[in-house]
Amino acid sequence: MGLALALALSDSQVLWAPAGAHPLPAQGHPAKFIRLEPQLREAFSWWNLTCSACKGLFTAIDIRLRNEASVAQVGSMAIKMCTLLKIAPPAVCQSAVQLFQDDVVEVWTRSVLSPSEACGLLLGSSCGHWDIFSSWNISLPAVPKPSPQPPGPPAPGSPVSRVLFLTDLHWDQSYLEGTDPNCENPLCCRQDSGPPPASRPGAGYWGEYSKCDLPLRTLESLLSGLGPAGPFDMVYWTGDIPAHNIWQQSRQDQLRALTTVTDLVKKFLGPVPVYPAVGNHESTPVNGFPPPFIEGNQSSHWLYEAMAKAWEPWLPAEALRTLRIGGFYALSPRPGLRLISLNMNFCSRENFWLLINSTDPAGQLQWLVRELQAAEDRGDKVHIIGHIPPGHCLKSWSWNYYRIVERYENTLAGQFFGHTHVDEFEVFYDEETLSRPLSVAFLAPSATTYISLNPGYRVYQIDGNYSGSSHLVLDHETYILNLTQANAPGATPHWQLLYRARETYGLPNVLPAAWHDLVYRMRSDTQLFRTFWFLYHKGHPPSEPCGTPCRLATLCAQLSARSDSPALCRHLMPDASLPPVQSLRPRPPLC
Repeated sequence: MGLALALALSDSQVLWAPAGAHPLPAQGHPAKFIRLEPQLREAFSWWNLTCSACKGLFTAIDIRLRNEASVAQVGSMAIKMCTLLKIAPPAVCQSAVQLFQDDVVEVWTRSVLSPSEACGLLLGSSCGHWDIFSSWNISLPAVPKPSPQPPGPPAPGSPVSRVLFLTDLHWDQSYLEGTDPNCENPLCCRQDSGPPPASRPGAGYWGEYSKCDLPLRTLESLLSGLGPAGPFDMVYWTGDIPAHNIWQQSRQDQLRALTTVTDLVKKFLGPVPVYPAVGNHESTPVNGFPPPFIEGNQSSHWLYEAMAKAWEPWLPAEALRTLRIGGFYALSPRPGLRLISLNMNFCSRENFWLLINSTDPAGQLQWLVRELQAAEDRGDKVHIIGHIPPGHCLKSWSWNYYRIVERYENTLAGQFFGHTHVDEFEVFYDEETLSRPLSVAFLAPSATTYISLNPGYRVYQIDGNYSGSSHLVLDHETYILNLTQANAPGATPHWQLLYRARETYGLPNVLPAAWHDLVYRMRSDTQLFRTFWFLYHKGHPPSEPCGTPCRLATLCAQLSARSDSPALCRHLMPDASLPPVQSLRPRPPLC
């Protein structure tokens, strides 16, 4: 239980600090456990816990967990552990345990997690081996892969579509102006945050540069002020609607967030079609997305059914059918284009339900292969949308997805994700040589300020709706609300264009090779990287500079669309002075 809480709460307490880039974990070793291992081991050493005692303890816990009457007692133990490790303040620990305990106990008793694995995690490899996430592979069709066909530019005067991209809205139902933005809880600027010290200002009216989410009025301002950025042909919306108060969310809270924000989107976008994807914060407990074989009250039926009802005006019957089953779907928004919305929670390191079985949950990747093969057979192009980027997924899921992208590179015209809250991208390469850029996933910045960012949104210019269209991204624009200006006395919010990608970075196009080349230019051109760093944070970078290790780690992350891939960045940047560790990635917020 303490381990599950550590996954959910640990990053909530720390302002996002890319300068503290850290190595990705070894295969199957969740990233947050890496950061918690010293705390966990120190705590267990206080009890002078030997390997044999540890295994005895976890065997007893395993037996006790199978007795339903003991769940509360185990929860009490978890509260003490959460408090002891200072994972969160005591009140947050208590609320979080009460929220998580039933699901975590169910997962523990149904998983193959053994005392040896738990003690290997806590006391080191001499006491056991943590290898809960085994390797697996999906099957690709026997149909030969067509020769790669580099796309050409659209003919002059060809139609161009504008696609609005919204992600990570994170509406805080308890946001309160004037409260403490630096409270002790994982989320502040709320009714329970209390007043700030006399020496510091309280939370701003439109949002705050701190560990705070957004009031509803800021989302209304965003949606009502879209006019200058439009008109839009369609909207991609990749989830995370509720706030980060993950220790006190009920299903009723999550459904209220879903319906309220969906109604706002409908109100301000009217007849424009909207295509959503499921974020990791939509459920409660956070990250808890059981595969479809989990039935009854602990299944995700309550959430998927509500989504299907709320989004029914936008999605056809077959899309609603698969949404209700597994939170993913496919549809054809226009002739020649297939849109696939993935439930990326089935790849998530933090989805504790995958401890039971992490092999292609819900059969989603095998379904994706069938969709892509059918699109290839028809001559259609495909856009993929999702919340968590593939480079942040469990290793086997991420590597299988990478292989699928390579196989269908001629068919796949765009990949669009969110989750990290910052403005970045992930380049895919051919697996044989890791030298030919063949696809790029765009990671758009968040609407929320969490943590210490301006609110923002993205607009993609896409090759338009005409026969023979490539449906490729031609350029993108990012818009922000400058909170310093918006929160000034007497000011009104003004959403402004922050930058255009091609113009700002001097790109000939926005194809994969252009982003690959940009990374190499930024490696040697520190001024260009400073521009990227500023835009990466939506115009509000951290005060501390991003030195050489931070810069190389950040650039490496843009080249790493495959998680836990030790050779990838070293192969692409062999002369870079990277530390002697596995591939590096800047540390994201608790998204």
